[in-house]
Amino acid sequence: MSHISERVKNMAESATLAMAAKSRELKAQGIDIISLSLGEPDFMTPDFIKDAAKEGIDQNYSHYMPVPGYQDLREAIAGKFKRDNGLNYTANQIVVSTGAKQSIINVIMSLVNEGDEVIIPAPYWVTYYEQVALFGGIPVVIETSIDNDFKITPGQLRSAMTGKTKLMIFSNPCNPTGTAYSKDELKALAEVIATKSDFFVISDEIYEHINFVGKNQSLAAFDNVYNQTITVNGLSKAFAMTGWRIGYIGAPVEIAKACEKIQGQFTSGTCSIAQRAAIAAMNADPSKIQYMVDAFKKRRDLVLEKLGEIKGLKLNVPEGAFYVFPDVTNFFGKSYGSHTINSATDFSMYLLDEAKVALVTGEAFGDANCVRLSYAASEDVLLEAIARIKTALEKLS
Repeated sequence: MSHISERVKNMAESATLAMAAKSRELKAQGIDIISLSLGEPDFMTPDFIKDAAKEGIDQNYSHYMPVPGYQDLREAIAGKFKRDNGLNYTANQIVVSTGAKQSIINVIMSLVNEGDEVIIPAPYWVTYYEQVALFGGIPVVIETSIDNDFKITPGQLRSAMTGKTKLMIFSNPCNPTGTAYSKDELKALAEVIATKSDFFVISDEIYEHINFVGKNQSLAAFDNVYNQTITVNGLSKAFAMTGWRIGYIGAPVEIAKACEKIQGQFTSGTCSIAQRAAIAAMNADPSKIQYMVDAFKKRRDLVLEKLGEIKGLKLNVPEGAFYVFPDVTNFFGKSYGSHTINSATDFSMYLLDEAKVALVTGEAFGDANCVRLSYAASEDVLLEAIARIKTALEKLS
């Protein structure tokens, strides 16, 4: 008899982490697996950030820190919000957490009561849905498709809102699609959001700097929804700091205080040395990391070119992040050997077995027609992976 709680039994495992674990397991067996499943930059943390961490060690930042983060870090984040996003947050509106994942769940716990509805545009990052369900929220998914670049419309948002709607969570640029909402598109959504004053939005902007069409637009920059928006960001993606575990929010004071209260009972303040490093990152002009953005754009273009040579894949042009999210429905019903493809999951498992390439099924992101491929890898690795994919798919009939 299992003694594990129903809460945990009902929670799905992270599909991205599960595929990464499967890839590591196969590699450990000596199998040549190319993993394009994790959203992790292949760059190293910039030296100026590492130097700041070393300085923090030498200055003996080795004691408990304030729960919401060091004051000078929160002031640096407020400066970053003003400089990069045109957002006026003060230090008491900012809470630093152990990764953006913790930032998001802090907000969900602060706002969502049992039975509250939470709108989640699909495709969505795998964790949104599970975190909402974990705390008794009811996920309300708005479906999109590759034909409209996976963007929701104001009409869809309006139709999804009810008297029970409490929160919406979306990412911009989006994981898994790379979609980036324009200023006009966000303004139109803001007009709908503003019609319901007790409706809040988590705007996950962790990919803001990896944007290929210009400066990223923040939802909170629209005055009519500033007090309804919680802006989430972090250092993992743009600064290649996945292991440092720094995320943060800018939010109305009441929500920030609630998140601080929750965090005080869970983890307290996040790693002191990572926080000292984060100050250097926040104070840096975005031009310091432009070399990574340029490399991601070059890789995106290469991946789209090579995937475009594979008959049956349906592609769009992602405007940010480092993913492509092709529609693979043209392969449904096809077979090779012991594999028959009837879903995106079948497609992903076929490529893992036949091509030795690990992708993530779109079903994990709320879209059963697509798969996610991360191009946060070297050009040589990407070319080899896509060549393997092409060969494997050509065997299907």
